[in-house]
Amino acid sequence: MADTEKSDPHAAHFRAFVSYSHADAAVAQKLHRKIETYRLPAHLRDRKASAPDDGRLGRIFRDREDLPAAADLSESVKRALAGSQALIVICSPDARASIWVAREIALFRALHPGRPVLAALVRGEPEEAFPESLLEGAEPLAADLRKEGDGWRLGFLKIVAGIAEVPLDALVQRDASRRIRRVMAVTGGALVALLVMIGMTIFAIQSRNEAQRQQAEAEGLVEYMLTDLREKMDDVGRLEIMDSVNKRAMDHYSQQDELSPLQASILRLMAEDDERRGDSESALTKYRKGLRITETLLLAEPENSKRQLDHAQSRNAIGGWYEHQGQFTKALAHYNESLKLVQAIDKGSADAAKLLQESSYSNANLCSSYLLQGRDVQRAKMHCQKALDQAEQLTKLRPESHTARLDLAIRYAWLADADIALDNVEEGLKMLASHIRIIDEIVASEPANRHWQEQQMRSYAGYAMRLAEHEEMVASGEYVELATTLAEELEAHDPTNEEWSKWLKSLSKMQH
Repeated sequence: MADTEKSDPHAAHFRAFVSYSHADAAVAQKLHRKIETYRLPAHLRDRKASAPDDGRLGRIFRDREDLPAAADLSESVKRALAGSQALIVICSPDARASIWVAREIALFRALHPGRPVLAALVRGEPEEAFPESLLEGAEPLAADLRKEGDGWRLGFLKIVAGIAEVPLDALVQRDASRRIRRVMAVTGGALVALLVMIGMTIFAIQSRNEAQRQQAEAEGLVEYMLTDLREKMDDVGRLEIMDSVNKRAMDHYSQQDELSPLQASILRLMAEDDERRGDSESALTKYRKGLRITETLLLAEPENSKRQLDHAQSRNAIGGWYEHQGQFTKALAHYNESLKLVQAIDKGSADAAKLLQESSYSNANLCSSYLLQGRDVQRAKMHCQKALDQAEQLTKLRPESHTARLDLAIRYAWLADADIALDNVEEGLKMLASHIRIIDEIVASEPANRHWQEQQMRSYAGYAMRLAEHEEMVASGEYVELATTLAEELEAHDPTNEEWSKWLKSLSKMQH
């Protein structure tokens, strides 16, 4: 083993060699990056080392990343294997079928019979994913990265423990502590308030008045979690963090006997996240539950403007689901019911901004649904214009709200589609230019906001398609490139977001 390394002074030294089929290149890249950036806990580092130990594991070899432009590819791989302290095999049916993976395993074991070989199962069952050469000789240390196995987080820690030859428990405890600190840093204020609420609720059992006061505090906290905190989480653009916020709020209501409109709000947000993952059936189930809640509350208080607005929101939300599925008749039925509700609200009893917002949503949804069907374009334009007018009024009431400005930008886009459908191409392209300008201004004010980046990516892609339809190919290509760059950044930030992955694939097709 050691003699092999000493015999070749030119051999590079790596902490581990990643062997994989190119079908698993994305997983290999992710694993490579995470291992090289991982830091061991301070108490597990080498305190006797001559140089300061920062806890990093060291360089990891992955051929696409580290292979030089050598004439002899196999020599380069041999040198890397000779200089590696461990071997990580990304296991999948493709890896099992790869002769190169098999050869790398055999060569590493021949060079270093005593060094660790780690199997990272990513697809398929072990019997169809483990290369035969991996099962020969000593049994490899295995980490199941599949969701139904160890999962990515625990599986990754098993690999780190195998490379560093440290106890897995120590890494798991450190990881749990770090996750807690991270969540506390993001949601510290909300969690402190929630703990206060829980503690006070115990004492509130002693009197009804105290219980009512605590219920009011709980409602306020949940509303904060669904508005300000949710908006911050949405900006970060990580679905698992938003899930934790939603579930924490829903856990509160699972202990309550009475229905609350906030329950419906939580269900709508959870359904939106399901749709982002591509789980449309789960989303529909949640939209329907939310609709039943707001309908029940409205039946109990039919003249209550808050109940009317809540139910209008539920109608718009489930209508959007049907529209995305191409079920336009059902979508239109819900959108029309929503518009009837907001039109019937007594203007003096409702929040003017919320009423304008929901009315604009209803008109915009009717506009989009008629346009997507390609019929009654004049009626579509009428709803588009009303939605735009209401969005402009809303921005005057909420001049500092980026959400209101985003709604305004989207209304410009739909009105542009209506004009183009009516052959008012020049006017439509002007509307699209206004749409892009507003989106760019929003993103420029918060360049790290993932939610705004997603909207910008969608806007660039839509603008590129329109430009291409009217033979503005150079400008179209420029916007496709801009949209693709944004889509790549978004997918790298959260690979679990199915919508971002679909957008990246669509943009890739547009480039070709």
